[in-house]
Amino acid sequence: MPTKEIDLPFSVRFLSILDPEGQIDESLDPQLSDELLVKLYRGMLLARRFDERMLILQRQGKIGTFAPLRGQEAQVGAAAALDPEDWIVPSFREGAVEIWRGRPMERILLYYSGYNEGGVIPDGLYLLPISVPVGSHMLYAVGIGYGLMYRGQKAVAVTFFGDGATSEGDFHEAMNFASVYQTPVVFICQNNHWAISLPRSKQTHSRTLAQKAIAYEVPCLQVDGNDVIAVYSAAKDAVERARNGGGPTLIEMLTYRMSMHTTADDPKKYRTEEEVQEWERRDPITRFEKYLRGKKILDDRIVQSIAGEIKAEISSAEQRWSEIVEKGIDPLSMFDNAYAELTSTLRSQREMLKRELEEKS
Repeated sequence: MPTKEIDLPFSVRFLSILDPEGQIDESLDPQLSDELLVKLYRGMLLARRFDERMLILQRQGKIGTFAPLRGQEAQVGAAAALDPEDWIVPSFREGAVEIWRGRPMERILLYYSGYNEGGVIPDGLYLLPISVPVGSHMLYAVGIGYGLMYRGQKAVAVTFFGDGATSEGDFHEAMNFASVYQTPVVFICQNNHWAISLPRSKQTHSRTLAQKAIAYEVPCLQVDGNDVIAVYSAAKDAVERARNGGGPTLIEMLTYRMSMHTTADDPKKYRTEEEVQEWERRDPITRFEKYLRGKKILDDRIVQSIAGEIKAEISSAEQRWSEIVEKGIDPLSMFDNAYAELTSTLRSQREMLKRELEEKS
């Protein structure tokens, strides 16, 4: 029996709206309000300044290691495309998204200074704690999406992960389940070109990471991940499709980590300074500020005012964090969230610790 070719008309589109010089493609302009544009700028700048402050605190030994996000601040565009009832399932480099959603910065500092309580998410934020194991959290997002669909809710789940996660089995399991059950989930891959020290070229032979969705009949898109307007537009379309029963989408954000993988890493060991400088010319904040200045939305006075507000906001959060650490946290609270009802073994351990603390006081 002769073989025949199966017609599979697949392609991957690339979206960029704002070029590196801050010039916009008028035909693709989503016509965002001035208020939202300024909020996006402020959100990106706040994330960067907080990231810089955290790096200083880490080098001073006041907090532990963390994953800097410098260069990937345009992720706030995806967060801005969500409704308050939508769920966000982050990995470990989504500080900008978390702050945008409302996670207190002092809680982030508390987490990285070794306090489990720092992982507590305030009620009503619909935001999961960060996930350090690469790729595992995508399955949680699909489960949340399935639950939302089962309950007849119009909310969606959005999960963020790096390029390295697309080589994990969990990624493929999540994509397959989301496709089969058409769950309202948006997968956002922040392709920063490096899985720690492994370059993207040595991790996969796929021309794009977005195309990995094709095998699962999931719509996909590659977007300029340093263009916050393009990120917003891509996420907005995917979120609305999911909300209206159109199932999952995979968005590949082409971006770059301009700092180290974590503060325990030395990127100079595996990448060149020329590569970093090339991406610095595509800085998402610089690009966006050029655009806003060209539209007369920003000027020196407004930029300085925003910078001052951000500095005060970070200082205030740091002060609140210091007060929490100085005051201390009740060690007995470690038993509060393990089970709905403590087991007999844990109850006895709690009582033993309580007696020891009382004897020392």
